[in-house]
Amino acid sequence: MPPGEPPRRARPRDLDGYLEALTHAVFQGGVSRRVVDAKWDGIRAALAGFDPHAVAALDAGDIDALMADPRVIRNRAKLEGTVDNAQTLLELDREYRGFRRYLQSHGGFVETVADLKRQFRFLGDTGAYYFLYVVGEQVPPHEEWAASRGRRHHTVG
Repeated sequence: MPPGEPPRRARPRDLDGYLEALTHAVFQGGVSRRVVDAKWDGIRAALAGFDPHAVAALDAGDIDALMADPRVIRNRAKLEGTVDNAQTLLELDREYRGFRRYLQSHGGFVETVADLKRQFRFLGDTGAYYFLYVVGEQVPPHEEWAASRGRRHHTVG
């Protein structure tokens, strides 16, 4: 995606899509978008296409193998967090009979962001905004959201 352009929005067809969007938000935290985008195809391949059942089943030996895999961003904490996030995604999907139902169960953007940050590892305000934007949920205009947080405007992503 060209610099300065917002990320593409698309409602995921399945849990794989939600996990991919969530994981992208997690890995973007503290890492250049250019680096994340350059490695993304390799990360997708290494993480079984973001199949949450496969990712949730990864163990310490699998994380060790990923840490040696040049296709991925080798950040052990974020890789372990991705496994935990896949497990949480599956639990919320079961509990709410659909992950989108979970996302829409909080009454508004602020409440949804607060719960996402509570439920998922390595997801802060910006990552939660990015995630909700990318998966097609309602978010305030970026300039308005950034101003409300005392930050100057910059493109999502």
